[in-house]
Amino acid sequence: MDVDQLKSLRIALEEQAYQLGFATFGISLAEIAEGARTRFHQWLADGMHGDMLWMADRAELRSDPKKLWPDVRSVIMLGMNYAPACNPLALAEKPEIGRISVYAQGRDYHDVVKKALKNLARWLVQNSGCGVKVFVDTAPVMEKNLAVSAGLGWQGKHSNVINRRYGNWLFLGAIYTTLPFEADQKAKGGCGSCQSCQDICPTGAISVAGSVDARKCISYLTIEYKGIIPTVFRRAIGNHIYGCDDCLGICPWNKFAKPDEAHPAFWPRAELAAPELKDLLMLDDTSFRQVFSASPVKRIGRDRFIRNCLIAAGNSGQSSLLKVVMPLLHDPALIVRAAAIWALRQLDPALFKVMAPQAVLQESEKEVQDEWRLEEEG
Repeated sequence: MDVDQLKSLRIALEEQAYQLGFATFGISLAEIAEGARTRFHQWLADGMHGDMLWMADRAELRSDPKKLWPDVRSVIMLGMNYAPACNPLALAEKPEIGRISVYAQGRDYHDVVKKALKNLARWLVQNSGCGVKVFVDTAPVMEKNLAVSAGLGWQGKHSNVINRRYGNWLFLGAIYTTLPFEADQKAKGGCGSCQSCQDICPTGAISVAGSVDARKCISYLTIEYKGIIPTVFRRAIGNHIYGCDDCLGICPWNKFAKPDEAHPAFWPRAELAAPELKDLLMLDDTSFRQVFSASPVKRIGRDRFIRNCLIAAGNSGQSSLLKVVMPLLHDPALIVRAAAIWALRQLDPALFKVMAPQAVLQESEKEVQDEWRLEEEG
């Protein structure tokens, strides 16, 4: 296929992408900029990936598209708009409500974006005979860096891609192809002196612009982290129960972003937009799966989710939540019991002191005994 044919194909491909619901389109070389590779490996060396061991295990594949697929010649980068209709920071002052990240209030975006990517890739194969592979953030692909190289936007100080029209509300998808498309130029723009995302982060996870320390990040702690959430971060978590949009929601570039009516799948489900903690804390495994069917929340499981809700309950100051917190002191899951201990002490210190000695005697796990001891000393 000659240069003119590739240009014509690219024009038709871009139009097809918009018809399939993508908001942004660009093409990158099949390579990661040297500076980005260096920063990524330093981030890993500093341990900022926390327990996300797969990041380190597949670091070489992630930092070089050709090691993941030797035949790739260019990368088609796409973005799908998921801008919310309401300010995600608005629920911060409602402690009885659990805050679920915007991206997880509707259907699982992996399903929606991947379906559109496959349809676009199928069209490309039918019209060119090329080879393709599609990815939506579950493979070792540096989507953000490739999106920047493809001109979709720039990486903000919160590390996410910012687009002039859609702010930072873009789901990214990639199509690796054997076609040697000409790469787009990087988008112009930047954050300038603004550091709103750094200032608002409750845990100080963005101490260095453009680099997020996952070990401190609320999204990591409430989604990826499987253990007992460290005491030092519990107050800062506030009423976040799945993810955190603080650094995204505060970005001034979002003033241009509008919800996309073409994607009702991303619209928040009523029961997930502003759920009450008292209802969530009563979920057992079966009801959890029912409530979060087809939602990204489902993947963390009931125990981690209830752990998060208990942290939020402890931060709420709502003593009325004690009636749903108390039964969870005897929950089968260790991480739930540990979080319930903390919530009890925050909501009713006097009751905690009455119950603590008896509860320690009843529990055999050292982790739970330590929770009681730490709270008694605290």
